[in-house]
Amino acid sequence: MTAAEHLRQDIEFERRSLHGLVLEWELARELLRDAHGKDLRRPLFRLSDMEHQWGLWCGRKREITLSRRLVFHYSWYAVREVLLHEMAHQLAFEALGGLDEKPHGPVFLEACRLLRANPSASGNFEPLAPQPRRSPDPLHPRDRMLLRARKLLALAGSGNRHEAEAAMEKAQQLMKKYNLELIASHPERFFESGFLGEPALRHPVERNQLANLLQDFYFVSAVWVPVYVVPRGRMGRALEASGTPENLRMAEHVFDFVNRYIEEQWAEYQRVHGNGRGRKSEFASGVIEGFRWRLEKGSERRKSSGPGKGRALLRTTDPLLKKYVSDRYPFLRTSGRKILLRDEQARWHGLEKGRGLVIHRPLESDQSQGSGGLLPDR
Repeated sequence: MTAAEHLRQDIEFERRSLHGLVLEWELARELLRDAHGKDLRRPLFRLSDMEHQWGLWCGRKREITLSRRLVFHYSWYAVREVLLHEMAHQLAFEALGGLDEKPHGPVFLEACRLLRANPSASGNFEPLAPQPRRSPDPLHPRDRMLLRARKLLALAGSGNRHEAEAAMEKAQQLMKKYNLELIASHPERFFESGFLGEPALRHPVERNQLANLLQDFYFVSAVWVPVYVVPRGRMGRALEASGTPENLRMAEHVFDFVNRYIEEQWAEYQRVHGNGRGRKSEFASGVIEGFRWRLEKGSERRKSSGPGKGRALLRTTDPLLKKYVSDRYPFLRTSGRKILLRDEQARWHGLEKGRGLVIHRPLESDQSQGSGGLLPDR
């Protein structure tokens, strides 16, 4: 590609990104659903080569500026976080009477609450690498449980099938115990949110099955949210998961692992049965259904292994997470999409592969031990 073609590509990407900022801003204003939204007028939007800030609201110019580096090199989720942060400055300035307030004072924090914005999404904000939440030494017993679970996930990659299955089930059991103790003792918990996969205009219907599995087994809440899809220049959707940093990292890993596994096994299925044979949605649905069966069977084995030897794995609700999600999405609606099964053969092959799925990951260095996280930052 020539330099001129690169330049044209960058100009088009910037144009689409600015269009996306306008659409995201309009959507956020609509979600205010009160008089504050009527008080806001659309500002100007600009990208700049800022070095020390991700974004800036200028009341005198009525302009929101975002870092070109942020837009070009980070995820759209990070761009939205910074946009909402700067929009909160605008809301505080134009609608909440915060003209004479310091930049991040009480009025600004109220604007962040109304917009569900991140008050920290500026300055030294790290959009792609959340800092590990350090635990004091010596480690709390709950943290030691998570470190053991992390090591068990490495053992789950063993070539010995029975050893791998036992290691994954034990890791699930430790994560379950960890979360149950947190919920029972009512400590304060920090929650965060992030996209699972990329925003798109359309998503495969089996993605709902995977979202429900993550909610049932991995202590996160999953919500489909409207979001701008930069390559297509239109609004689409993304699956956003919320939970503690530890659980969110695990859910991200499981989401990616399962989707990679589906791609690999589907390629093998087509190689054996011929390209064009079968429907991928039915095959993928079978894989997820089979993996759910594996998790449920592991739960049943622990539940029946004797008094005090484990509790059922399914559907434990964290009331603080539920409140976090309801505050973040006060107008949340539930809906469902069913897969129309037309290819039982592909589904049954997927079901067989899903029942053999074992989640694992390599054992990382001990650098992250003590972070209090189940999985190290990527």
